[in-house]
Amino acid sequence: MHPSIIQFLVFVEKHKTVSNKEHLIQSCVGAFGLIQDRKVFHCDYFAVRFSYSQNGSFSNTVLSLSALEKYDRIPFFVILVKGNADNVIYLANTTFLSKISHSSQALTMTNIRGSFNGNDIMKQIDGVDNKPENFEELFARHIGIDWQDNLQRLVDASSSIKSVSTKFEPNAQEMENIRDSVERARQFVSSDDYTELLHDLDQRCEEVNEAILVASHIENVNIRGRLIEALITADKKERQRLLSDLAHLEQALPTYDTRNGLGDYIRYFESSDTYTDIKTKVIYLNSNPKMYNIDKFLQCMAENKSVFMFYFIGIDDKGIQHTALCSVYHPVLLSSMQLQFHWAGRSTRGVAQASGLAINAILNLNNCKEIDKQLASNYLNILLAR
Repeated sequence: MHPSIIQFLVFVEKHKTVSNKEHLIQSCVGAFGLIQDRKVFHCDYFAVRFSYSQNGSFSNTVLSLSALEKYDRIPFFVILVKGNADNVIYLANTTFLSKISHSSQALTMTNIRGSFNGNDIMKQIDGVDNKPENFEELFARHIGIDWQDNLQRLVDASSSIKSVSTKFEPNAQEMENIRDSVERARQFVSSDDYTELLHDLDQRCEEVNEAILVASHIENVNIRGRLIEALITADKKERQRLLSDLAHLEQALPTYDTRNGLGDYIRYFESSDTYTDIKTKVIYLNSNPKMYNIDKFLQCMAENKSVFMFYFIGIDDKGIQHTALCSVYHPVLLSSMQLQFHWAGRSTRGVAQASGLAINAILNLNNCKEIDKQLASNYLNILLAR
């Protein structure tokens, strides 16, 4: 996290006994030059909402979801000023909300309505407490999940909303195909087709090397990643269109709509149908990117020729430093995978995130073909049991 965030958390801890909300706000604004935007106070590095409770309960409304959207790319803190105890601070980005409580009956994917209450902020996320010593780890998880994914989860989880997502329930043949996907992956990474796919992706990457350097400086991690993915998979005319108007970049980016909703780049070989997800990693930044929706992954693996790969691009302020093509079943990746169980909700298995440190490790490997069949099979059992 940025030093300003660390300093802010230390400041809040030192002032945890200040029981007057207005006095605490004035102190924070004076110390950090925060700008007020209605109920939110913010700077370039974080935003904060102050709430008050005389008895320490936290059921009052905090903020509208539409207001939170403006600040969801930076740490969004909620400080509960208590009249009878020490103040507490929580991370309250969308990843850490369990639902939308107020006016949620109007919330849809295209209608951002409703507000969240204090008790909608998760105080523990997959066994990790929502408190300052864990904020860096938790925000690394959040930054790897985009707004649309969080919105979908909140729509499904909120009261009076009918879920639009469904859990994939494989039949007997599909279950067999899923279990066979480990052997399919092992055969693919040992074949000439793997070498051809790697050469293809590396060549495409080299053709847009300079453009990727420009894109790497885009602050929004999701737009940056989508742009680089589009530059690699697009033809020359499409690449030029994307680079010509960065001011309207998000609207210009293509929407990937593959048959399985998995993978940015699809290539069919005689023995394999490959779905490759392109992931960019700024080497010196800490983030745990979302890797895939678990149900979509299982649905793809249920096809009899499907192989799912990741093409990692490691970039720094000088451009592309390393690339790597590995199977979804690479042991370094599997050992670091974080299954976000709070995403599972009523009707889906949720999403999987990988550790940014694991991706850095893969980028530094000389050989990315390793697959541990037993480890991969055990992992599939965990996913199928969800």
